[in-house]
Amino acid sequence: MLEPKAFLFDLNGTLVDDMAYHADAWFDILNNELKASLTANQVKEQMYGKNSELLVRIFGENHFTQSEIALLEMKKERSYQQAFLPHLACIAGAEQFLKKAQQHQIRMAIGSAAIPFNIDFVLDGLNIRQYFGAIVSASDVEMSKPDPETFLQGAALLGVAPKDCVVFEDAPKGVEAAARAGMPCVVLTTMHAAIDFASYSNILFFIEDYTDVQLKNLLV
Repeated sequence: MLEPKAFLFDLNGTLVDDMAYHADAWFDILNNELKASLTANQVKEQMYGKNSELLVRIFGENHFTQSEIALLEMKKERSYQQAFLPHLACIAGAEQFLKKAQQHQIRMAIGSAAIPFNIDFVLDGLNIRQYFGAIVSASDVEMSKPDPETFLQGAALLGVAPKDCVVFEDAPKGVEAAARAGMPCVVLTTMHAAIDFASYSNILFFIEDYTDVQLKNLLV
């Protein structure tokens, strides 16, 4: 029986169901401002890793200066936050699950490709920061997901071996990062269907939200 000592949570799409708002904000900037002429599905496919990495994948190296990237990043995040704020809420059952995990003395961390500005928006807006003993953001890693650095750093900060961690993710690239870190994964189907994860063998199970009875198997 799996007896995890730590849970590592991605944030967007995993603790809050907000990826559609991120997609809308990116779609607007990429197409209306930067004239990338991408479809909604093409934007969705690029939504992983750091914001700077997304811009490089679409426009190529050295298309933007670092200061231009920073301005675009903040413009996109402010647009996302403004749109999502009226709907800011944990995914159903998430806070109750965090409380139960804490009662079971399971250590918890955030491992996200988001910048601190967005992580703070969610954790402080929902008053759930107290559950997490470590936070790894885009600013804390050299290589973002699917590189395993985010999750390996989270485990190290919690003082837990990778094999004793369970990752909660919503995106294939995040599941890949967990696999490369040697960690099993629970997948939230907020943005992707189960079929999108067919190539990964480290998935324990899929859930729509944190009321799923399968989660009881992790709290032993």
